[in-house]
Amino acid sequence: MRSLNWILAPVMLLAAVALVRPAVAAEKAEKDIVDTAVAAGDFTTLVAAVKAAGLVEALKSDGPFTVFAPTDAAFAKLPKGTVDSLLKDKEKLGKILKYHVVAGKVMAADAAKLDSADTLAGASLKIQAKDGGVMINDAKVIKADIVTSNGVIHVIDTVLIPE
Repeated sequence: MRSLNWILAPVMLLAAVALVRPAVAAEKAEKDIVDTAVAAGDFTTLVAAVKAAGLVEALKSDGPFTVFAPTDAAFAKLPKGTVDSLLKDKEKLGKILKYHVVAGKVMAADAAKLDSADTLAGASLKIQAKDGGVMINDAKVIKADIVTSNGVIHVIDTVLIPE
């Protein structure tokens, strides 16, 4: 009986760890849009811009929001000096950032059925299902449906600039 306990103890420990891991994963999914972007590590420029524009609290609110989030590589494609210039112009930066946000939680499958979506900047985005993916204006969605506690993030490869 004693040797059976030595065999069962590690098995029970592994079972307990397996039960705890999903709870930890679910906890991570409960981060808001800002905290999710910070944790991802690929959005340092976007997060800096959101802070500079004073939009952190808005994107931490209940929402729900759909954010088309450009990566650091997307910001790097902008002409040299553009990001620095925008970080100094809070109004223009805010307008550009709001152009990346749609009210409501729009999952990729739903977005693919739309032709356009109205942004918080007051302008519309053009949406196209193309080559098995989704295009938002000229930006390709490279990762979709990152669920947050207050909406969803779709990662895009290009910064969206309103006309």
